[in-house]
Amino acid sequence: MKLKMAERSLFAILLRSPWWISFVLAIVLGLLASAMLPRQYAALGSSAGFPFLVIGLIAAWQQLRAPSAARIAQARQTLAGVSWGELSAAIEQAYRSKGSSIAPYAGAGADFEILGPQGKLMLGCKRWKAARTGVEPLQELANAAEKESAGAIYMTLGELTENARTFAAGNRITLMQDADLVVLASLVSSTASASPKPGASKDRAR
Repeated sequence: MKLKMAERSLFAILLRSPWWISFVLAIVLGLLASAMLPRQYAALGSSAGFPFLVIGLIAAWQQLRAPSAARIAQARQTLAGVSWGELSAAIEQAYRSKGSSIAPYAGAGADFEILGPQGKLMLGCKRWKAARTGVEPLQELANAAEKESAGAIYMTLGELTENARTFAAGNRITLMQDADLVVLASLVSSTASASPKPGASKDRAR
């Protein structure tokens, strides 16, 4: 069983925050602990901030590897201009490259059923171009996930209402992140560039 950190826990919040915040907390806690302990144990007080130092290092590593705002904006623009067939092909390729099996879901509420290292997942993504998403599609996805005893992932390029975000957090629905969108956009672009252009075969025949 894979343990998952609660999204509203302090450490989870710090992981999503700028890395330097964790470093500042580590220093402040270390100084406070050193000041409160007897002089002969003051050196041990610096270890009080060690967990926050570790979180800061992890956050810094993740944020350094994260795509830039320009790449994310370009990915969103690319995905907003593709057809459902192009997007679904890129999604299938992305999950299969990770060793997962993926197939269209025949039931209601989800578009794909995925089996992989994280277990069974239901993915909702057909409304990816919606400018604003409310609770309804997330409720449908949650119902499908409950029916299949699976986790849930939702993809959208638009905004989620505050109620939708609260519902997603409360029902453990993972929202596809910016880095995932960059991967999908690159797969769409590579597939498009690899596909023969109309009339190319006729030109070669000539």
